[in-house]
Amino acid sequence: MIEILSNGGLNLVQDLGRPGHLAIGVCGSGAMDAPALSMANWMVGNDATAAGIEISIFPFRVRFHRPVRFACTGAITTLEMQARKLPSWWAASADAGEVLTIAAPERGARVYLAIAGGIDVPRVLGSCATDLKSGFGGKEGRGLRKGDRLALGASGRVEVTEATPFGVGPASRFQFFSQVAAGAATIRVLASAEYPQFTADAMRAFQQSDYRLTPDCNRQGFRLDGHALAIRKPLELLSHGIVPGTVQVPPSGQPIVQMAEANTCGGYPKIANVIDPDLWRLAQLRPGQRIRFALVDHDTAVTAIRDQAHEQARIRQGLALKPCPVMRPPASTYLERKRP
Repeated sequence: MIEILSNGGLNLVQDLGRPGHLAIGVCGSGAMDAPALSMANWMVGNDATAAGIEISIFPFRVRFHRPVRFACTGAITTLEMQARKLPSWWAASADAGEVLTIAAPERGARVYLAIAGGIDVPRVLGSCATDLKSGFGGKEGRGLRKGDRLALGASGRVEVTEATPFGVGPASRFQFFSQVAAGAATIRVLASAEYPQFTADAMRAFQQSDYRLTPDCNRQGFRLDGHALAIRKPLELLSHGIVPGTVQVPPSGQPIVQMAEANTCGGYPKIANVIDPDLWRLAQLRPGQRIRFALVDHDTAVTAIRDQAHEQARIRQGLALKPCPVMRPPASTYLERKRP
């Protein structure tokens, strides 16, 4: 069992979501940065689909009530436990009674905590994911509060506190965070159904100008601020299905990107769709940071999906090797072993 020691309305129990229910008005939900949660789970020996904690409010503090193995991924941050400091993208062990503190990220917005065995909460429609909009899943359909206690599943690991700490270093992560620090983040998109209905000026501005994330950003959608996008003539649409990554343009002309708890339908014109491998990049941005959309073709999108899958497969295979790999933070991407 673990005990939450800090409040956070946006610190949530999440897994990879509950697909297949859009027809009944239930969004997929799940982790905003799904690859990070998957890799955190692999680092502690879980299946990728195990439930962990998505952390967006810091500092986050948790007490372990039994010996556990844990891993922290996602944004670049610092962990502290009993005066010991660890970097992010790191797996380690804790004894019963130890408290883990996760500091506000230096880069990125969301951190993922996975614990061997996974968070054991009731499944709703086949998933443990918290759906804040509908108020179910996770811990009573809400954010975690100080004093909450969460059960853990059986880990299948023995003597976890004797395991060697180790880390991993996904190259794509450090490249992306470096890009954000240097200026606007590039987010790749495919043209969507109503793309031809926008003016030539709007098409050009969409690809060549920067958009800023406004404070009105949450798990449902990110509102952007920048060059207003106009359509050629008034357009009336019936409500139709939308998914995470859909870029809608309301009458204001300012784009809205649907995120993990995307509406299941909507009637605004769609100019583009963020490709799946770039959703985690968007999820790791903070209000005020800038993005620039890059229109790509179908073949490029498929190649990006394959590249992400190959990177994750290499990391998973590396974790299965003995000795375990280690990252020397913050920029190395090779793997090696290090004794505590």
